[in-house]
Amino acid sequence: MRPIAFLALAVAAFAPGREASAQRQYYETTYTYSPTHQYYYVRYYYRPVVTTEEYSYHYCIYYPSHPRYIYYYNPTRQVYWGRYEIGSGGEKRYSILAEKDRKKDLKDIPEDAFPKPAGMPDIPESKDKVAIEPPPENVPKDAKDAGKKE
Repeated sequence: MRPIAFLALAVAAFAPGREASAQRQYYETTYTYSPTHQYYYVRYYYRPVVTTEEYSYHYCIYYPSHPRYIYYYNPTRQVYWGRYEIGSGGEKRYSILAEKDRKKDLKDIPEDAFPKPAGMPDIPESKDKVAIEPPPENVPKDAKDAGKKE
C-alpha cells in the first residue's frame, strides 16, 4: 500500500464523529451527574430523516429516587414525554405520556398519567416507523459513581 493511501485510511478511521455519522441514532455511554437537579443524564441523539446530516437530541434522565425508570425529556419543548423501565425486556418497556400529561417538571406528572408499558416509540419527528433503541442501563447509584459531573 502506498504511504499516502495508508495515511488517508488512518485519518478516516480515527476522524472524530465518523462512527456516529453512520448511525441513525445513538446514546452517550456515560451518565453525567447534575448536582443542581440531583439526577444523572445521557443524551439520546437521532436523525428524524435518514438523509439529514445533523442530529437532534433528547435527554434520558435517571433519578436515584425513582430507581426503576429512565425518563425522556425533550429540551426543545421542555417537557418529559415518557419513561423506560430499567430491566424490562420484550415489547413492554416504554410508557409514552399523552400530550396533556407532558410537563416541564417530573413532580407535576402524576404516576397514573403513565400508561402501561408498550414497545419503544418511534424516533422523534420521524415518519418511517423506526423505533428508538433502548437507553443504556448502566445508571450510577450515587454521585461518586458517575463518570462525569457537569
